[in-house]
Amino acid sequence: MIRAFLAGLTLLLVTPPLVLLVLGAAALGVRDVPGGAYDWASRMFCKALNAAAGVHIVEHGRDHVTDGRAHVLAMNHVSWYDVFTLASVLPHYKFVAKAELQRIPIFGAGATAWGVIWVERENRKQAFQSYEAAAVRIRDGVNVVVAPEGTRGPSYALRPFKKGPFVLAIAAQVPVIPVVVHGTREVMGRDSWRVAPGTVHLHYLPPIPTTGMTYADRDRLADACYRAMADCLEREYGISSPALAPATRAPRVGATTS
Repeated sequence: MIRAFLAGLTLLLVTPPLVLLVLGAAALGVRDVPGGAYDWASRMFCKALNAAAGVHIVEHGRDHVTDGRAHVLAMNHVSWYDVFTLASVLPHYKFVAKAELQRIPIFGAGATAWGVIWVERENRKQAFQSYEAAAVRIRDGVNVVVAPEGTRGPSYALRPFKKGPFVLAIAAQVPVIPVVVHGTREVMGRDSWRVAPGTVHLHYLPPIPTTGMTYADRDRLADACYRAMADCLEREYGISSPALAPATRAPRVGATTS
């Protein structure tokens, strides 16, 4: 309970000043550039929460996200600390998040000013409009992080992927980087307020190219990402994910690059 208390206290202490910083920067027209005020504020927010929880982060394959290109990063999702760990170490990026979070007092306003891309999950038309806006950000050089499972799961085994994030990558014509996060469930589970120290491993897998793909390729792109992440979970942690249905299986999408 001590770690949960520290994390809660840290959240209360760091959120208001950092929200004021990004709101002020937005009001003054400060540009959102790599390493700028917005990146600094989000990184400090997440680093503070990781420190309060006692989280140690180990990165694998970081060269895949530091090659100077924009990407869509697709992560598995089992804990709030998936977001906090990734956000504390990634270069210039934005998260796609469910619109319900925008209504959280103070946090929602700050996240909007920072540049979170809100998606109305129950409104297909608005969701795809959000993805179209995200594609514009990606073409401007911003990395976008998505959780194709849609919400936090109870275990590390992968759940079916939604297709929207892959439509986004195809629209922007940028590679998809599968990201496997492991260790966050032990820090803070989906249905628990308990927070415990631990080591979190972030595996950035080889990018999956989308050059030349169209909307019709969204299923096989999603399948290729799912298989890459499932293979990593099986190889590194002995965690098996449900096999893809035979009807959705397709040949691997192009050659991966390192």
